[in-house]
Amino acid sequence: MMIAPADAVAELLASAGARDYLGEPVTVVDHLLQAAALAEGAGSPAALVAAALLHDAGQLLEADGTAGLSGAELMAGRDNDHGERGAAWLASWFGPAVTEPVRLHVAAKRYLCGTDPAYYGLLSPASRYTLTVQGGPMDGPQARAFEASPHHRAALAVRRFDDQAKDPAAQVPGLDHYRPLLEELARARA
Repeated sequence: MMIAPADAVAELLASAGARDYLGEPVTVVDHLLQAAALAEGAGSPAALVAAALLHDAGQLLEADGTAGLSGAELMAGRDNDHGERGAAWLASWFGPAVTEPVRLHVAAKRYLCGTDPAYYGLLSPASRYTLTVQGGPMDGPQARAFEASPHHRAALAVRRFDDQAKDPAAQVPGLDHYRPLLEELARARA
């Protein structure tokens, strides 16, 4: 029997890795809940709220898709390809409107650093460090290839929510608030 998506997400966010900080002032789970709350507060479509909630799921997965802290690899200087890893795991339940912004959110950081001179200054020290591990700012051809993705705008939005979702004092809804949204998106495979 296949596990329900909200239950799978709940298990992942209850894993030991979700309580890690990965160089930021908030835990991974707090970061994800804040990103979702920011997306929801901005009036984003349901799929974008889910993508914001799930964008770092790959940080909490080993290469085989089991819970583990692959984010430690990234902080140790090895690209864990967490966007791809998370999108592949999420594809069991969700369609491209959710999985593609997750897959592309690292590329979105690289894109913004390559196309917006002021953007790099907005990054946290941990995000600046991981940028070097993830390939650095995009050059012109890479940026044009990124722009060709039909999901690049959603990925940029997730990236902006990601950057803002690092407030240790933020009060946001817990995962149960997003369960109906996740279940509906999974039914629709959005």
